[in-house]
Amino acid sequence: MMITLTIDGQKFQAKEGQTLLQVAQENGIEIPTLCHHEAIEPYGACRLCIVEVMAKGRSRIVTSCLHPAEAGLKVKTNSPKIVENRKTLLQLLLARCSNNKIIKAMAAKMGIEQLPFKTEYLEYNDCILCGLCIRTCEQIVGVSAISLVNRGITKWAASPFFEPAPDCIGCGSCYYICPTGAIKMEDKGDTRYIYNWKVEFKLKKCKVCGNYWAPEKQLEYIRKKWNLPDDFFDICPNCK
Repeated sequence: MMITLTIDGQKFQAKEGQTLLQVAQENGIEIPTLCHHEAIEPYGACRLCIVEVMAKGRSRIVTSCLHPAEAGLKVKTNSPKIVENRKTLLQLLLARCSNNKIIKAMAAKMGIEQLPFKTEYLEYNDCILCGLCIRTCEQIVGVSAISLVNRGITKWAASPFFEPAPDCIGCGSCYYICPTGAIKMEDKGDTRYIYNWKVEFKLKKCKVCGNYWAPEKQLEYIRKKWNLPDDFFDICPNCK
């Protein structure tokens, strides 16, 4: 079923069940976001995708990644109220991740050069607590090796008890989906290191080209999950 709503003065058609963010993106309307990914269920953590909606004569601010498109809804993505609130959200993110290039670039785009309050910079802090790494590990990989721990300013995405994550398979999905580069991972020779979770994995060597191409633990996890032959991953995708 199709519905009609108005975004920034323009009328658009949308499918029932779509979110406001999806409708905006489909129609080339830019709404900033850090915690959203089309393959992951929306979470509304970063709050940067806030918009102002008018319904039944009342205005309110909602997160567009979570709010459903509704018939007759009037949406403002860049009203003065939204701009002011979005600036405050970016100031808080900048206070937490003061030296992160992505956050600094977003803040600069909004005209934020200095914070209106004092803050102490933690040089290792690039995590904005968006939870994308955790949700990807749970929803896509199906492992749940990491989680959010602690509260307040000591809240982190971490492995259980900050020890080497026993359930991690080394796939690197957390690294690839992180919007701020907070996950540190590298392959050295025949070993993959994911420093945030304090884990390392032996990489599989292709029997044809001799290149190391994926963690053995990850490949074994996939092989057992899909009941594949023992030698299914002996050859890398490039050589098959």
